[in-house]
This record gives sequence, structure tokens and C-alpha cells, in this order.
Amino acid sequence: MPELPVATGQGDGTSSATLDDQLAAVVAAVDAAPGRPLVVGHSAASSLAWPAADRRPEKVAGVALVGGFPAPDGRAYADFFAVEDGVMPFPGWGPFAGADSADLDEETRHRLASVAVPVPEGVARGVVRLADERRFEVPVVVVCPEFTPAEAKAWIAGGDSPELARAARLEYVDLDSGHWPMATRPRELARVLAEAARSVA
Repeated sequence: MPELPVATGQGDGTSSATLDDQLAAVVAAVDAAPGRPLVVGHSAASSLAWPAADRRPEKVAGVALVGGFPAPDGRAYADFFAVEDGVMPFPGWGPFAGADSADLDEETRHRLASVAVPVPEGVARGVVRLADERRFEVPVVVVCPEFTPAEAKAWIAGGDSPELARAARLEYVDLDSGHWPMATRPRELARVLAEAARSVA
């Protein structure tokens, strides 16, 4: 396997990284991958996975979005929480009360919070740019953890995700968990992603 690039500002102590920096790292990983990879984005990083398909529609076999929906062109990447000293730190569990975190015990909450990487301001407030209409031909698998496929379909039909509303091939997979299935249902998530990769191959 080729050595993949590390996204600047993703745990390396760099707070000056931009959204373009991180997207460049994702695209470089796509370019370095043998064959045509499935690109996976979790939560806000759905807006990294989808622009990768925009930049490399002929190279990306499919996109899997876990608990998130891609921002449209011209929208901020993830301007959700307060920025402090040039980064957006983990805001605590208050904003994630309810279905997002209901399956997390205290030990897991502490562990996740302790390893959470603050998002550089230039990433969180970076503007998503999409230009290649061929992205809509890239297959998309929406993995539904803290919400159901029926809810996701209703949100997309109601205009909450204009990008996915135009996707030519859109599948939904139910995964009964909270927002962090990689922590609470890792085997099930791995199976879902493996099946998604096979379905778009």
C-alpha cells in the first residue's frame, strides 16, 4: 500500500490549516489509491468526501456518508460551534444530547472527548466549492446511525440536502447506533462500509 498523506491540522498541532489543505490531502489519497476507492466521510467530513468526488469523479468509485450530509457550493464547511484561539474545540456533550450520544457510556464519552482534535478555524469556516456536475453520477451510500433511512429520505426530499437530491444513485443503510458508530458498533460499521465498497465496485 502506498503511504498516504496526512491532512494538515488533523492532530499535528497546526492551527493554520485551511479547508483547501485538508481537501488536497483527501484528493492526494484518492490519487494514490490503487483502483477506484470508496471515499468515506463521517459527520461534517461528509463535506470533505463529497468535494473529493467533485474533484475526481472519474477516480472515485463511490462516497459513503456516515451520519452526515454534504454542504452545497458556497456554504461554510462546519461553522457549528464557537472558535477559540483559532480553532473550534470539542464543545462538550451538551449539543449532542439525545439520539446522537444515547449509546455512549461515561467511559466512552470521556475517551472520545479526550482524543477529539480541535478543528482549525480555516477548516471549520472554509467555504465549500463544487464545480463538476459529474459528481452527481458518483454512487452515494448514506449510512444512517442516529437517524433512520426514512428520516434521511424526508430531509433530502424536503430540500435539506440539495446535493444529495441530485445524486443519480443513492442508497440508504440503517445502522442502529448514535453519532459515533465507530466507537459503539465498529464491527457493524466496518461491515456496512465493506458492503458499500462492494456495491459500487
